[in-house]
Amino acid sequence: MARITIMGPSGRQERQLFRHNSLGRHPRNTNQVLDRVVSKEHCHIELVGDEYVLKDLGSLNGTFVNGERVKEHPLQPGDEITIGSTRIVFEPENKRREVTFDRLMSEEPREATQRFKIGDSETGHLIRAKVSVLAEKTFFAEGLIEDDASLRRDYEKLRASHEVTRAIELGTSITALCNKILEVAFRLVPADRGVVLLHNDQGHLEPVSVRTGEGVEPDQDVVVSKTVLDTVVREKEAVLSHDASADARFQSAQSVIMQGIRSTMCVPLLHDDAVLGVMMLDSKLATHAFDERDLALFETVASQAAVAIQNTLFAKRLEQEAVMRERFRRLLSPAIAEQVMSGQVEVKKGGELRETTVLFADIRGFTAMSESYEPQIVVDALNEYFERMVEIVFRYEGTLDKFIGDEMMVLFGSPVAHRDDPIRAVRAALEMQAALTTINERHEARGLPPFEIGIGINTGEVVAGYIGSSQALEYTVIGDPVNTGSRLCSLAKPGQTLISEGTREKLGKAFELRELPPEQLRGKAQPIRVFELVGRAERD
Repeated sequence: MARITIMGPSGRQERQLFRHNSLGRHPRNTNQVLDRVVSKEHCHIELVGDEYVLKDLGSLNGTFVNGERVKEHPLQPGDEITIGSTRIVFEPENKRREVTFDRLMSEEPREATQRFKIGDSETGHLIRAKVSVLAEKTFFAEGLIEDDASLRRDYEKLRASHEVTRAIELGTSITALCNKILEVAFRLVPADRGVVLLHNDQGHLEPVSVRTGEGVEPDQDVVVSKTVLDTVVREKEAVLSHDASADARFQSAQSVIMQGIRSTMCVPLLHDDAVLGVMMLDSKLATHAFDERDLALFETVASQAAVAIQNTLFAKRLEQEAVMRERFRRLLSPAIAEQVMSGQVEVKKGGELRETTVLFADIRGFTAMSESYEPQIVVDALNEYFERMVEIVFRYEGTLDKFIGDEMMVLFGSPVAHRDDPIRAVRAALEMQAALTTINERHEARGLPPFEIGIGINTGEVVAGYIGSSQALEYTVIGDPVNTGSRLCSLAKPGQTLISEGTREKLGKAFELRELPPEQLRGKAQPIRVFELVGRAERD
């Protein structure tokens, strides 16, 4: 399917496109874009015939493709769409097709591996001893070289290592790396077919790269014996069979017989005694297609390959951890972010019930301001406001859940709980309201209208955890307490902070509150008690 990559204030996201797709600030859109100057429903991307067409919906700040403002535009591969301060890159079908492998591999094209099958089932202990024919793996010291044959063997090992080293590209994907390694193996050893398999999350061997030689039907299914694979993984040794169809060790391996394979080499990809996967070459042309010299070269290639694969996986793990650390630092105070990344605090995936105090803060009259001033002026003013507000939130060790246009949602108690989370939330609200004085002084100096905010705070049990699709996960909370907090924010007048009864009960006598008339909130059967925050009590 075609895809779009969204790069905006909330980070980078990759989304699959459907027949009809809407983009905008409101959560009801197919793709929510959390950008302050994006309209609630900004534009559509629709499949018309066999092409995707971008349609602007009369947005205030416009929709741009490759720098040109458009109303309707058929999308081409690589087109860059700009809405607000968010960039979106269009990628057509099959340009980038990905699957998750071992939680570390980028999504990569896997067409060749679809022809791969593991045949036959284990029918007992077919192999009762090590089956490898291992060539000498060490290099001879100069004084021990007695003949040209030893020197030639060492030279071939060096040549294999050199070929693999040249083929390895830093930063490449696992699939591309394995393709290169097989390419090198085919240059060094005459073979008809080859396959690289790596262990996936469940510990099963999964094909990553498949290659066929010249004169071999490229669309032919590649069926590899499960018996052979199991032997190599279990024994951590290589298998060399001169005639696999007649080899007594594999008499029950039906896939070998079906394929009519005459010669097979299969070697483990070992790194620090751990089997990352298996590489296999086979030939149908003749018996004795491979000899011990070929096996020595193939093992050298596999040894280099294992190091390269492990390094690539490690680099991807570091890259992913860096991205995760950056995301946590945007959501959590620096101290809490480091605790989460170091494992001192666990952030559960999937969801858990947690008592959480939810704070919503919304700028009043922001829409009118955005219509009266240049977009860049509006964005700069918002960034200055949010920078100050987030600084206050982090000081009280709250978690920034998200920005929704000019509104922000903050959590106290998820993912990290404190004994006094409701008190922290209310203190943060007081400081946020007070901070507007300094912000508005700068607004006045620039001829901008002042910001006034309404805040709603509620406490209750929510479901907290990673929520979303496999391609776009985010830590958030859901539940009725969240809805109640949002509606209290909507009721709050400029400069007012409203607190629910659930929060008030946990504040003790730390703050001065004034009870307001009960409010009938949408979705509630009975009116709820509402309290206005006046300030700190004389003795906090």
